[in-house]
Amino acid sequence: MRRYLLEELTRHYQNNRQMIFLSGPRQVGKTTVARMLGDTFPANQYFNWDNQGHRESILKGPDTIAEALGLNRLQADSPFCAFDELHKYRNWRGFLKGFFDQYEESARVLVTGSASLEVFKRGGDSLMGRYFPYTLHPVSVAECVGVSGKKIAGELINRQPESIEDDCWNALWRFGGFPEPFLKADQRFYNRWRKLRTEQLFREDLRDLTRIQELGQLEMLAELLRNQVGQLTSYSYLAKTVRVSVDTIRRWIVTLESLYFCYTVKPWHSNVARALRKEPKYYLCDWSQVDDPGARAENMVASALLKAVHWWSETGEGDFGLHFIRDKQKREADFLVTRDQQPWFLVEVKASGNAGLSDSLRYFQQQTNAKHAFQVAMDADFVARDCFAHRDPIIVPAKTFLAQLI
Repeated sequence: MRRYLLEELTRHYQNNRQMIFLSGPRQVGKTTVARMLGDTFPANQYFNWDNQGHRESILKGPDTIAEALGLNRLQADSPFCAFDELHKYRNWRGFLKGFFDQYEESARVLVTGSASLEVFKRGGDSLMGRYFPYTLHPVSVAECVGVSGKKIAGELINRQPESIEDDCWNALWRFGGFPEPFLKADQRFYNRWRKLRTEQLFREDLRDLTRIQELGQLEMLAELLRNQVGQLTSYSYLAKTVRVSVDTIRRWIVTLESLYFCYTVKPWHSNVARALRKEPKYYLCDWSQVDDPGARAENMVASALLKAVHWWSETGEGDFGLHFIRDKQKREADFLVTRDQQPWFLVEVKASGNAGLSDSLRYFQQQTNAKHAFQVAMDADFVARDCFAHRDPIIVPAKTFLAQLI
């Protein structure tokens, strides 16, 4: 499956000297993207820190990698080099800095990892100016209909959405957006894949990247977060249930975020009367793990919005953010997307298209002056119209709205 990032990454190497840091959840397709990108170069090498032979080459230093790439010989085109899971190497920052500073004009470098960029940032500014970050997300509705190759230049959204096939929609809903279970769409395979991925996340990744010893309690916390997707977070309740301190809960959640188990959506309160300011909400990177249908629908839309927000920000379109709004009168809008710190559009997720238009949606549009306000109906049939052509609050099919993103 050709992923949505490939064309952008190819353009990056045509126009920039910086390395690419590609992060994302385990098994989201980073290695596949690296290999497909490498195939576009006349010469390429792939080094995986988890491969013993590759590890030995990396440990020998930049000159050994340069020799493998043929940088000691005159070449017509710059070769491509991918380093996978390199952040597991304690001195990875020094290795990359040394390699890039010596060979930046001779090679194109991609660094991938199943930990977020926060892991990459631990070294301070030693790599400042030497890389651009990109995040690879699970497959979305827009990616299924091929939006990335159809958008008009300069447009953030696709003005002419196309309908997703029923089989693809059902597979996304049931098996999530990770490429292999999504493409196979087989329940038995999915059950085994999910079990193995969970074990790898809570055993191998935590062991390699953290010093946390209480893995059982951390798994209990992850299960609690899974069961309260989209709900306001009570750190004291989580701490009491898991039997650790509130500070420990906060640190562990940051760890789970860095390993792409979950992500945070924080409240928006600017210019909103009596708005909540502190309690965030958490969603899973794999929405197929959410059992409750209403929470799964909200999580699926949240993941599509986060994917779009990251894409727009990382490709230089501006500074975008994903939030929710709730006030002390318990009025709520599930999501608010901001553009350059200003409200852009509101989203409320409903299971049925028969539900009346939310009064809270209209209220918060007036409060925030957001340009658009959408009530996204999960069961509504696709309509070949541009949702973003409307300014007033409107009920729209999820299949239409999501097809306009990324």
